[in-house]
Amino acid sequence: MSNISICGLVNMEVTVGIDSFPFEYRPIDYRFFGVASNPGGVGYNLSLAFKALGDEVNLMSFCADDPAGRLIKAELEAKGVSTDNILTENKATAQSVVLYDKEGKRSILCDLTDNQELSYPEDKFIASTENADIICLCNINYAASRIEDAKKTGALVATDVHCLSDINDEYNSRFMKAADIVFLSNEAIMGREAEFSADIMRKYNNKIVIVGMGKEGALLRTTPGEEPQHIPSVYTRPVVNTVGAGDSLFAAFLHFYAKTRDAEKSLVKAAYFASYKIGENGAAKGFLSEEKLLELIN
Repeated sequence: MSNISICGLVNMEVTVGIDSFPFEYRPIDYRFFGVASNPGGVGYNLSLAFKALGDEVNLMSFCADDPAGRLIKAELEAKGVSTDNILTENKATAQSVVLYDKEGKRSILCDLTDNQELSYPEDKFIASTENADIICLCNINYAASRIEDAKKTGALVATDVHCLSDINDEYNSRFMKAADIVFLSNEAIMGREAEFSADIMRKYNNKIVIVGMGKEGALLRTTPGEEPQHIPSVYTRPVVNTVGAGDSLFAAFLHFYAKTRDAEKSLVKAAYFASYKIGENGAAKGFLSEEKLLELIN
């Protein structure tokens, strides 16, 4: 069991299944059991994934004292994740709407409310990361305010910059500069994954860069001067919704890497974890325990 500290977003998430993209305009469209509303957000998703795998989780986030915020806290507590460090300083809890089609493509509309105007308190961050093995700094402004504090702990710092297209991106460069481990999606760099990941590592001197490539698997880079490793995707059960696949890959990799320091084997296990997860609707659903995951792999 590892001690994982997470500073990242929690929100309410509405998922809507559609036939295809582009989405055809209709005044009304009936979707029987095709619309679901659940807590989500990167911080929420990672917390439940790590918890399912058996890690100790310290989640730092913000929400409002409104129905959505109270529901998020209640769901976290019910799943064994403390909400002591989720501060109710938002004017309204963040929300998102996710449209997804039968091929797994999705479009996310995210309302961050006033999250980008907040800074996570230094004293609470230091107390929450005191015994951390890994600190996940999600790429939201209030986590950026605590980058220097994270580095001082000596723990591994990991970040996911999601759909990145420019290694010099001013917003995300703060996180990549601080991170030992960088995750990103290939959605904006298809065909350039190897070169792009090498450029990130050269510029920011990271230990590991991983590019999620959807059904093509993932690319693992541990040095900028050699060819990266390609970890293929696996099939475990029919795909229902790919939302949250990247978060589950990120969490499972970090879980196994914290235990073994073997990047390749950790990413192989993470591919199975993510594959099984997307067989369920909802970004924070479908997580296996470590025991069940290893049974599945074997």
